[in-house]
Amino acid sequence: MSRLDSAIRRLQAQQLSLEWAASAVATHSGNAIELGLGNGRTFDHLRSLMPERPLYVFDRQIAAHPDCIPADDRIFLGDFRETLIKAKQVLGQTVLLAHLDIGTGDKEASIALAAEIAPLVDSLLADGAVVVSDQPVTLPRWTSAVLPEGIKPGRIHLYRIG
Repeated sequence: MSRLDSAIRRLQAQQLSLEWAASAVATHSGNAIELGLGNGRTFDHLRSLMPERPLYVFDRQIAAHPDCIPADDRIFLGDFRETLIKAKQVLGQTVLLAHLDIGTGDKEASIALAAEIAPLVDSLLADGAVVVSDQPVTLPRWTSAVLPEGIKPGRIHLYRIG
């Protein structure tokens, strides 16, 4: 498979998964978080799916398209291991949708980072929350959800919380 084909499949999996997640929490109140703003594509998609839901982003630095940068009070800037702890003070345990897009291109390092920050993310998640993650995660409260049709297993990981 070419790198272009792989990128297209990754983006399609993100789109389908984010739409599944937004639908899964549509009738409940709470916040959403995105770890890894990047260029802002998935942030922009999430805010179009959930225009009334507060959406907070986490990243080391802002490098997104200008139209895809949230307000300053919705950004946690810095290392996830530090900003997720700060977020707990602001958000409590009110997050209903979490999108973890933390892959670095180094699979082992990405999996290790996911394992390290997952408990911090979990501390923000309300019962009934859903998680879309580019890395596999194993935590007691996180139950794997069935992938939407058309997504190859292992491409993206979906979890229900609680």
